[in-house]
Amino acid sequence: MAIFSKSNVPQFSVEVYQNEFLPEGGREVNAIATVSSTGGGTIGTAVSAPHLYSAGESPDAAVAIMVDCSGSMDYPPTKMRGARDATAAAIDALRDGVHFAVIGGTHVAKEVYPGNGRLAVADAATREQAKQALRRLSAGGGTAIGTWLRLADRILASADVAIRHGILLTDGRNEHESPEDLKAALDSCAGRFTCDARGVGTDWEVKEVTGIASALLGTADIVADPAGLAADFTSMMEAAMGKEVADVSLRLWTPVGVEIKFVKQVAPTVVELTDRRTEAGPRAGDYPTGSWGDESRDYHICVQVPGADLGQEMLAARVSLVVPQSDGSAQTLSQGLVRAVWTDDMAASTSINPQVAHYTGQAELAQVIQQGLDARKSGDVDGATAKLGRAVQLAAASGNADTAKLLSKVVDVVDAAEGTVRLKAKVAEADEMTLETRSTKTVRVKKQ
Repeated sequence: MAIFSKSNVPQFSVEVYQNEFLPEGGREVNAIATVSSTGGGTIGTAVSAPHLYSAGESPDAAVAIMVDCSGSMDYPPTKMRGARDATAAAIDALRDGVHFAVIGGTHVAKEVYPGNGRLAVADAATREQAKQALRRLSAGGGTAIGTWLRLADRILASADVAIRHGILLTDGRNEHESPEDLKAALDSCAGRFTCDARGVGTDWEVKEVTGIASALLGTADIVADPAGLAADFTSMMEAAMGKEVADVSLRLWTPVGVEIKFVKQVAPTVVELTDRRTEAGPRAGDYPTGSWGDESRDYHICVQVPGADLGQEMLAARVSLVVPQSDGSAQTLSQGLVRAVWTDDMAASTSINPQVAHYTGQAELAQVIQQGLDARKSGDVDGATAKLGRAVQLAAASGNADTAKLLSKVVDVVDAAEGTVRLKAKVAEADEMTLETRSTKTVRVKKQ
């Protein structure tokens, strides 16, 4: 694992891609903001011992691992064994000094290690103790994920750290609490810690797991075969160990008369942020992006500007990356500008920026996959064929090979370019769930 020094604080940059030219009467401005964080997180000096860090440094992170221990985890028994092995692998990936806890989840949440509302501090001894405690995990009881999240929140809050992260594994539907209870728990935890969610097997509800990850700004995925859990948990933990800056927000300032139509993350996954805005002063609002290591993400911003005469230009929006400070203020890490210029040059005003076009297509791809699968489940063959055909067409046009491969397990592709497909008569449940779970994963725009 690459080890970094806290002196290597990531440097953020914002690049704005757009066609700023509008025709006479034009009012809609679209822009892609590429945000990059470099020089921190996983960037650093690789060392041979995976648990060491720079002399004098203290890792500024806490992690809670939530393991489903409901009765269904015993069917087949490989699921519970896989979950124990995966949690042990994740514990092995913890850096020395990171605070951590393990929670067993049924219709109630129980502390597996270290207990008494505390967090352990990772070193050789506590990692071994935690793995010994995992041997006591057994399956039995129901599923109430909101209780797991609330306990994780209480335990993580006990540490004075910048990065708080959860890893959640479930194999079943959230049957022992109401959807309202789960939503209330997510609302309570949002902004307090991030969380990656995984569904193992095929008896869980995709929209529940993806909803948890979306609300808590983490990742979601399916692990159809329990044998794949250990590698997946290790990868998740290593990604969490690479985070360096928490609570980063995308701040959007707009002049008088400008209306924000939407703000969404479009790479590496599609995440709707419009409704998550919190006010940050006159005509400014913050949209949460979670924790960052060494990485790059893309955001699609769409605003409506007032009408103006030909030849006029204006600042349509200012995009900033900000982090909160202890005194209540916010530090600006980087910023970019979105402009609008009115012109009678038809070639200029009708040109579509490649980045905007690409991510508009990727967002539509995620949407039509969901609509197509919903139609298929409801027995609407014509609707499912039309939507999934459009998905095949979009995946092919954008070079999204991973999604195209997943689609080919649900439909027979007759003509990808035209979007002509036939629904397969028999589809493995794992294949359909994998397509649904990964439908929001996008590919980056090809460099021009």
